[in-house]
Amino acid sequence: MSQDTLSQVLRSVRLHGAVFYHVEGTAHWVSESPSAGDIASLIMPGAEHMMAYHVLTHGSCWATVVGETPVALQQGDVVVFPRGDPHVMSSQPGLRGQLDMAPYALPRPEQLPFLASRRGQELSMTRLDRDVEPACTTLVCGFFGCDASPFNPLLACLPQLLHVRARQEADDWIAHFIRFALAEATLKRPGGEALLERLSEAMFVELIRRYLEEMPEEHLNWLAGLRDRYVGRALAMLHERPGDPWTIERLSDRVGLSRSALHERFMRFTGYAPMHYLTKWRMQVASGLLRQTAGPVAAIALEVGYESEAAFSRAFRRETGLPPATWRREQAAQGETVV
Repeated sequence: MSQDTLSQVLRSVRLHGAVFYHVEGTAHWVSESPSAGDIASLIMPGAEHMMAYHVLTHGSCWATVVGETPVALQQGDVVVFPRGDPHVMSSQPGLRGQLDMAPYALPRPEQLPFLASRRGQELSMTRLDRDVEPACTTLVCGFFGCDASPFNPLLACLPQLLHVRARQEADDWIAHFIRFALAEATLKRPGGEALLERLSEAMFVELIRRYLEEMPEEHLNWLAGLRDRYVGRALAMLHERPGDPWTIERLSDRVGLSRSALHERFMRFTGYAPMHYLTKWRMQVASGLLRQTAGPVAAIALEVGYESEAAFSRAFRRETGLPPATWRREQAAQGETVV
């Protein structure tokens, strides 16, 4: 890839991490979480899509999407629920808890993270005390937020439960994150909450890289396309210069494949024909410009490759259901800032 396509996508879909809490479980405990969509407005107001994650810092436990097979976690493992499914964390497989929405609406301490202690199904929240003996199981937990529309090609690639196992290398990035998180959780230094948010975003990127590294060769999805010699180059060029006057002929010449071969290969990995994919990505880029700038719609249309404002408006409406100006007003009304 001539450019870092994954980074471009993550920036465009506004990946952000927030709301850390430190969970302690006794010998027998269970915590059942609702769908992320049910609590997003309480945890991350304004986030279009939210994913929960858990980093096991001590002990062992089990994680499962409700109704699916439990997965065993060992110290240093990370589990993410990319699609926001209801899930269970527990000391033993097969346990179910009782959904309780009240904790998500509780006032948060003046500085995160805070301690959420599980004893069976009872939950108590306090400030962390670094002098207290750790419980049988401890986790650092939080959430990732991002846009799902107009187009986020990454979300569809990820499983319901993404389990990344600990590595034993001394320079393991996630092990460093765990140490940072535990230190900030107990020392409560100025800026700690902001630091943890940025670290969690970096951890998400590392998790996706590891998932890609371990993905079997036979997997066919957008992520796998990034490592394909031809599809990866095509994606890099389309993402690097979405406003260029691309045609399938020009793209195939640049990639070094015939039009039909590129079309077939691109479809196999992404599910879209190259020019259809370009249209969807242009709408994602345009949504960012509409949200973050006060530029006229006609200027944004030109920037993403449309000489006609009317043609751009039709394409944008097909992807979002709204004309660009209306979409911008609705985003502003939801609390987004346009400068």
